Amino acid sequence: MQHAPVTPPAGNALDPLTARLECRGPVVLPALLLCDFGHLAREVERLEEAGAAALHLDVMDGRFVPQLTYGMVVVEAVRRAARVPLEVHLMVEQPERTVADYARAGADIVTVHVEGLADPRGTLEAIAALGSKAHIAVSPGTPVERVEPFLDQCDGVLVMSVEPGYGGQRFNPVALDKLAALAALRRHRGGGFRLCVDGGISTETVGPVAAAGAELIVAGSAVIRSANYARAIGELEQLARASA
Repeated sequence: MQHAPVTPPAGNALDPLTARLECRGPVVLPALLLCDFGHLAREVERLEEAGAAALHLDVMDGRFVPQLTYGMVVVEAVRRAARVPLEVHLMVEQPERTVADYARAGADIVTVHVEGLADPRGTLEAIAALGSKAHIAVSPGTPVERVEPFLDQCDGVLVMSVEPGYGGQRFNPVALDKLAALAALRRHRGGGFRLCVDGGISTETVGPVAAAGAELIVAGSAVIRSANYARAIGELEQLARASA
């Protein structure tokens, strides 16, 4: 059975991810790209048992980025297996054509790249209207000024610290400057968007990104390639909280 997106309940109650942030500070979102897809439900279960606050799914179309990964069928399967929120990161051409499908498939957060949007504001509004959180992503070579006009329409900004498309890349420190600039904009404008980062996260880089303002920290190989998911997530979050 398909699950509905997780949305904040009425009143002062918080959605699960926001509650975790308020209680514990920065959190790690394991990326499923490198997991064992032959045992997908078990991988989801292991990550939840390890304390993952949410899960990150990378959808790539082989055109916006060179790599081709998975699509709706896998997102729906993860939604059926998962109890925690899901972020679906669309690295696709013309994402406005599919955001509604992924929101309805159970994405609690739908992340779209500013570089691929003809109408960023309209697309973010469409995601929000479907009950999902609307996040906008910015690649390493794209200046923060490209997303600044849309900060009032989004729930989060995902700063890419590697070129989108492949896991296991080396961290690009330009992300630290972007996170700091976005944190300053948020303080100045009073916005409520979350600061997120994705790419090259390790025990060496998680502290600096948290110090620069990152709250949702996507980690792929640092978690999935580890022998113990709980230890990997716990160590990364401990280092992040110590630096935030």
